Amino acid sequence: MTRIWLPLMALTLMIGSCKKEETKELALGDWLARIEVSESQKLPFNFTLTKGANDGYIMKIHNAEEEIVVDEIELHGDSIHIQMPIFEGYFTGTFSENEMEGKFIEESKEREVFFTAVYGQSERFEVKENAKVNISGIWETYFDVNTPNEYPAKGIFMQNGNKVKGTFRTKTGDYRYLDGVVTGDSLKLSAFDGSHVYLFRAQVSDSTLDGKFYSGNHAVQEFMAARNEAFELPEADSLTFLREGYDKFDFSFPNSEGKMVSLKDPRFKDKVVLVQIMGSWCPNCLDETRFYVEFLKNNPDLNIELVALAFEYAKTEEKAFEAIGRLQERAEVPYPILLAQYGTSNKQKANEKLPMLNHILSYPTTIYIDKKGEVRKIHTGFNGPATGEKYEQFKEQFAETVGELANE
Repeated sequence: MTRIWLPLMALTLMIGSCKKEETKELALGDWLARIEVSESQKLPFNFTLTKGANDGYIMKIHNAEEEIVVDEIELHGDSIHIQMPIFEGYFTGTFSENEMEGKFIEESKEREVFFTAVYGQSERFEVKENAKVNISGIWETYFDVNTPNEYPAKGIFMQNGNKVKGTFRTKTGDYRYLDGVVTGDSLKLSAFDGSHVYLFRAQVSDSTLDGKFYSGNHAVQEFMAARNEAFELPEADSLTFLREGYDKFDFSFPNSEGKMVSLKDPRFKDKVVLVQIMGSWCPNCLDETRFYVEFLKNNPDLNIELVALAFEYAKTEEKAFEAIGRLQERAEVPYPILLAQYGTSNKQKANEKLPMLNHILSYPTTIYIDKKGEVRKIHTGFNGPATGEKYEQFKEQFAETVGELANE
């Protein structure tokens, strides 16, 4: 009897174990994740889990009005891998029904941060007391204060009770959809968009902010701000221009098929051309790309061409084109994206590739070229949907400018 019973018992245990592994699942509903940005600070962000049409998990990351849909989630035993929808970053680690832990990794940037996630929590930040101040309005802000790298920004916030939404605009773009609270005299804001890991903490008064900005676990900047409803940043069209001695803009870079493309190609002849300097890793560039895609879709009769020049972090040409291809597929980009540089996004090296520009201050930057090949305008940075009124102004100005150039 013993000889028969032992194998049967082992088989039963094996079957039971397999069944348990096969049915292991994640709880559906609200989750709260935390990313470690320093030994003492963690960035929180909210997401929900649902099931899709093929019974696969769908993760929706929330930052204020922004929703990022993630549909590449793989489970193996107690291991989990979550790939961001466009950017190269991914979460990898272990899970149980109600918890996750592991790392968020961006390989080409050689960055990784620890994360945890817990089911059933929906409050981004703990509110311990009522807000002592309302920060709604415009704030003249300076980051990296008292250093050679100090730079200005415009804080734009709306507060309702303890809840705060808004962003910081800089000369090169915005800091995404920030979501947070004022608790007592403490401001806490965060955003995770699949690439950027942003945490802002500050002491607040009726007229000042004094705090720190954590970008992942690799950079910390002190910032100060004061209320100033009249504050404005320099105009984005005044920051980048052709160097003296150059009267044309040109380039020659390869597409994914290895063919060199330049402005001398027939497809650009006698057309308005917009040249987008960008990177597939850049959330502000993604905002701009989505805007261009939508504009082209809504204005099919305009005689214009777009072409993007990508400056990539990826270490190899193959990996760079993989990243570009993923962006083109996911964002349904109808215009060519050429590989201008890989291995770094260093702006000084980028300038060596485009020596006719005074500098490349920002990804993205867009160069407007008329039908005669003359540079008519260079727009530095991009203020995306998180900037509200500024974004709406940009859309109107863009349509007007491109329309005028196309009708010349």
